[in-house]
Amino acid sequence: MRRVPIAERVDWQAMAEASGFTFHHEGGQRYWDERAMYAFTLEEVERGIEEPTAELHAMCLQLVAEAAGSEALMARLAIPESVRDYVAESWRSGAPSLYGRFDFAYDGAGPAKLLEYNADTPTSIYETGYFQWAWLESRLADGLLGQGTDQFNSLHEKLIARFGALFTTGSLVHFASVADHIEDRQTVAYLQDLAGQAGLETAFVPIDRVGLDADGKFVDEQNLLIGALFKLYPWEDMFREPYAGKLGGSGTTFLEPAWKAVLSNKAMLPLLWERHRGHPNLLPAFFADDAQAGELGNSYVRKPFFSREGWDVELVDKGRRTRGFVGGYGAEGHIVQGLARLPRMGGKYPVLGSWVVGDEPAGLSIREDRARITRNLSRFVPHVIEG
Repeated sequence: MRRVPIAERVDWQAMAEASGFTFHHEGGQRYWDERAMYAFTLEEVERGIEEPTAELHAMCLQLVAEAAGSEALMARLAIPESVRDYVAESWRSGAPSLYGRFDFAYDGAGPAKLLEYNADTPTSIYETGYFQWAWLESRLADGLLGQGTDQFNSLHEKLIARFGALFTTGSLVHFASVADHIEDRQTVAYLQDLAGQAGLETAFVPIDRVGLDADGKFVDEQNLLIGALFKLYPWEDMFREPYAGKLGGSGTTFLEPAWKAVLSNKAMLPLLWERHRGHPNLLPAFFADDAQAGELGNSYVRKPFFSREGWDVELVDKGRRTRGFVGGYGAEGHIVQGLARLPRMGGKYPVLGSWVVGDEPAGLSIREDRARITRNLSRFVPHVIEG
């Protein structure tokens, strides 16, 4: 695994704009950065990333199956009592999943270490599945990359196939997000396009415009029944909305399904550690109020059950504390996790995102930052498998 400085394409911003990638800069700061790339060997990808992804995914599904039959685990995961039956039933009925993303610390030498699982509303899917691949094809064409250079990236194709497997041709699937959030809206537009390529009919509805009819069914702005809904809106927030009590009787198929609430909060990390203590791809993790947390000594990371983009994360390294941005997360509880030593390459700390579609590993994304806490503006950098 190497970080390789390279020349960026002169016209990359125009290419991004033309393809709908309008959030390549945020607040004047780069988000997409192709002045470098990360290079991997095939062995590093297959053994170091792909195989652990498949194994961890299977372990996560075992945890969901256990939680579906345990009030105690549901409570430990801060899932409101009023929706626990709904969450459990979504698992027992086989409610399907579209995707997820494991975040790893990995340096190409030791085993990848799981930092967290973005199992419900992972973003950066467009950058990974489309624009990163387009970058590869462009750099192969202009000769920067040698023939035979590849990428761990079947995300785009697998998502189309997954949509096609989940719904019959011609089915209507609604897509929802916050309408005026550019990144979220463009992410959902990309997924709509993929669903369309799979032969589905699609419609967008702003998340705050989803309504309930007199029968307790979800409807869009035209009062059209929402039979299937991809929502870029986290379950922990939905469970605390006034309509939460109507979820179970709505008949709507949600992507992601409600059982992803077990995996999309960081309380699942100590539960995985309890069941697979010493696993090479897991970091020691405990609930913050657990006496065993003292095993971590004076080097650990403290995380809220629910947070996004590094908000309210505290890193403690030999007693020295570094805080992420304060966002008001943490009311439901915290976990502590062993401190992962992210590799430092070119003055940056990369975090690897390993994607799953259905039950299959599907691709790799990399976010890097000068700080060790990945944040909203941490840069997306493309990768290659060296031929």
